[in-house]
Amino acid sequence: MSINKKQISYTDTGRFSKIITDYLSKEKTLEPFYNKSLSIKNLKNQAQNKINVFSDSNRNILVESLYAQYKNLQTSVAVKKNLDLLSKKNSVTVTTGHQLNLMTGPLYFVIKIISTINIVEKLNSLNREINFIPVYWMASEDHDFDEISSFNFKSNKIKWQTNQTGSVGKMNLNELEPVLEYFEKKLNDSKNSQEIVELIKLSYYSSKNLAEANLKIVNSLFGKYGLIIIDADSKSLKNIFKEYMKSEILNNNCHDLVNSQIETLKKDYNSKFKPQVNPRLINLFYLTKNGRYRIEKKKNQFCLIGVNKEFSKDELIEEVENFPENFSPNVLMRPLYQEVILPNIGYVGGGNELSYWFQLNKFFENEKVDFPVLILRNSLLLINSKFSKKINKLKINIKDLFLEKNLLVSKVIKQNSKINLDLNFLKNQLKFQFDFLEDLIKKTDKSFKGAVIAQKKKQIKGISNLEKKLLKSQKRKMNDYVERINSIYESIFPNNDLQERQLNFFELYEEHGLVILSDLKKNLDPFDNNFTILNY
Repeated sequence: MSINKKQISYTDTGRFSKIITDYLSKEKTLEPFYNKSLSIKNLKNQAQNKINVFSDSNRNILVESLYAQYKNLQTSVAVKKNLDLLSKKNSVTVTTGHQLNLMTGPLYFVIKIISTINIVEKLNSLNREINFIPVYWMASEDHDFDEISSFNFKSNKIKWQTNQTGSVGKMNLNELEPVLEYFEKKLNDSKNSQEIVELIKLSYYSSKNLAEANLKIVNSLFGKYGLIIIDADSKSLKNIFKEYMKSEILNNNCHDLVNSQIETLKKDYNSKFKPQVNPRLINLFYLTKNGRYRIEKKKNQFCLIGVNKEFSKDELIEEVENFPENFSPNVLMRPLYQEVILPNIGYVGGGNELSYWFQLNKFFENEKVDFPVLILRNSLLLINSKFSKKINKLKINIKDLFLEKNLLVSKVIKQNSKINLDLNFLKNQLKFQFDFLEDLIKKTDKSFKGAVIAQKKKQIKGISNLEKKLLKSQKRKMNDYVERINSIYESIFPNNDLQERQLNFFELYEEHGLVILSDLKKNLDPFDNNFTILNY
């Protein structure tokens, strides 16, 4: 498949927050809120630091847990190699994490993993003394079912309906079969579609729960690149983390230090900073077969919100000691859990993720855990040959593609109109005339000044209104142009969102086959701080 690659700055897309564009531009006032900026040198230094502090016992427990997870899974040579390498002291990881979206969910999930793999491959190509290993952290303990329960395919929203509650990873797949059957009916009869059906059989139809299915489907797609997948909902792994969970219950450090950092961000970085996530007094959940419940302190008791169960302080600490698997870190504690149990040096995330990581480094410092290098995942727009031709014919440049739709329509109409829609020359003529009148003000009574100013304002406003009406009229006359722009815009920004947040990977797989994965991989570079446009 022939691909033409173009790029634009994240700032010029108008689709990314100020804190992310400031991070990419190395804004000085933001620097205190993360560890090191992204560079080969910083990642190597971080790796050496992690090797020095990561304990052999934690490494052994991690590797044993991973081998148990992969026990009944068909693994590639590259995965087996990385599992073996992970037991060695000179091995470190680069990690990304994501929810267990059906059929991989929006395209950016695949992009996240590609970004992680590409970083590791670059590091391994430049360094033989340290082994760098890519890791995908499955958010199996997440309980926001609504966020993972649907995906878009060929303009269809395909949704799983179930009354199950609690951690999504533990949800059984008994009610998923009608959803998968509906999806398969939307596929065409190509060889690529048959491969997708086989992948569904290998994953969803042969798994006892969503976590297992997600593990299998991601392993099938990325195993050849040596991606290690971790489900941290594990007693042995949480046993490593239990002292941090006890501290969270007793000392509320996450709450206090993250709130303090939010205030410092407002004071020293940007007074308009709005936290991506606000900490709770206790940033842990309690897991049962029926659900994942927030722990809240009320007077001298610790209650589970949503169920009639409570603990005294001593009872809750004893529960952590004996049953750490019953506790689950929330969004702000999960990063700490990740960095405690993995020999990790960098985290690859989207803009929203990095925004809440900027709230955490003082908390990490207090817990004496190395803060990873933060890495913005790649972001891209795919434009097929059909739309590329339309864009070129309308003389739309890359930067203009990212204009708000009405502005884009107006600009294209003006560029392609056979009449001049710019009435600035009339405004300039008015200015010349009123300059003459303003000169008269100096020679006559001051009451004349108000009349001149009012008339000037009225007439310039009148020309501006005529200009708007002329453009509106020309849009009606050139309605075919408007419709073509609307078609292009909906393809690029479905539901006025970035394409990568709506498009599902399997729509590309059906059209191009698995080669699309390697094509994306070849054209994405996480060390390049630009938004990528691929014409294919």
